[in-house]
Amino acid sequence: MNEIMAVWGQWLKPSAGLPTVQWSLLLALAAAAGHLVQRHMALPKVVGYSAVGAIAGVAGFTGAAWPLQGIGLFLLELAVSVVLFETGGRIALRWFRYNPMVLLQSVLEAVLTYAAVYFTLRWLEVRPSVADALALVAMASSPAVLSRIVTDLRATGPVTERAIVLSALGALYALTLVAARAGLMHREETDLFALLYPVAVVLGLSVVVGAALALFLRFALHFMSPNSENTSILLITSIAAGTTVASHFGGSAALAGLLAGLLLKQLNPRPWAWPRQLGTAASLLVMLSFVLVSVVAAQAEWNPAVAGIVLALVGARALAKLSGVLLANPGSGTTWRQALMTGWAMSPMSSLALLLVSQFASASFTLGPRIASIALPAILLMEVLGAVIATFVLHLARESSQPEPVSGAGPSGAQRA
Repeated sequence: MNEIMAVWGQWLKPSAGLPTVQWSLLLALAAAAGHLVQRHMALPKVVGYSAVGAIAGVAGFTGAAWPLQGIGLFLLELAVSVVLFETGGRIALRWFRYNPMVLLQSVLEAVLTYAAVYFTLRWLEVRPSVADALALVAMASSPAVLSRIVTDLRATGPVTERAIVLSALGALYALTLVAARAGLMHREETDLFALLYPVAVVLGLSVVVGAALALFLRFALHFMSPNSENTSILLITSIAAGTTVASHFGGSAALAGLLAGLLLKQLNPRPWAWPRQLGTAASLLVMLSFVLVSVVAAQAEWNPAVAGIVLALVGARALAKLSGVLLANPGSGTTWRQALMTGWAMSPMSSLALLLVSQFASASFTLGPRIASIALPAILLMEVLGAVIATFVLHLARESSQPEPVSGAGPSGAQRA
């Protein structure tokens, strides 16, 4: 693969650079693969994106080196921020006042996931600091995969909404704790203030950036239509600016995006038309993040020992998320069957988890590679398998507007259009 790239680089000298051509072709292949996978195999488009990215990564594609930095890291942060902004914009905080059991479900599934993954990895003799980092990463589901699947299936219903809310809250916990934990990886302080101070700094800075972004967009809505494409451009460019500022001052760019969406929903509670207007630009960003995750994750070293740890991590995580959602289900407004399916729908891991791992990789040159060696295969596995599980669950819950897939059969002609 490297020899082909070298020959290609000598022969072709594009104005925008060879990596631009490589990524453009890779994204074109991913788009075609996603379409074909959904049409002919009844699988989510994410599977096609991930397959192309994984094949490129295994073949030695050099356009995404680990650990991520520069424009690759910025695009990943921006894609996660846009997705979390949209996710936050779907959540009305007053819902938690009328249904506090949802908050309890969220806290329980996050705490149980951390504990289950941590103690499972310790049982497998993974060192404590690595197990702690992986347990924090495992707390997060993937709002990007869920939102992509919900859009593709045009799904709506209690399982869909509950899974999105729980994934957004899990992202909030994981982003805050990982950003703070990454800053303490090589410190010896153990007092409560030393542990809570970084959490307060990350959360505080992210709240400030998120609030500024929400107020700016709320002001813009006074004289701009939410249906205008200019408003969509304003939205993406504002999130891009907020992403840069939040990271520079020590906050979390993705967390700022999530908080901005939450706050703007409270200031402007009318249903948003923005997701439709964001359209192609947001879809391209999200697809790029899926391909980037697969390219990077496929470059990890695979061996039987790592595979065993990854499978144990994935199993403990799934069991803990199911347990957390089910334990706090009484009084939460969903049936036991819906709670069970909500727990399964939270299986995916993708760009958000990769962003969390990249923070650990940047914080420690000694522990980062060990964390990534386990986390990257787990992320690749759950980006594909988690997307399939979530799609199947939404069909089973009868919340998809498309019929339940039959093996080898694609959607009907009307739905292909």
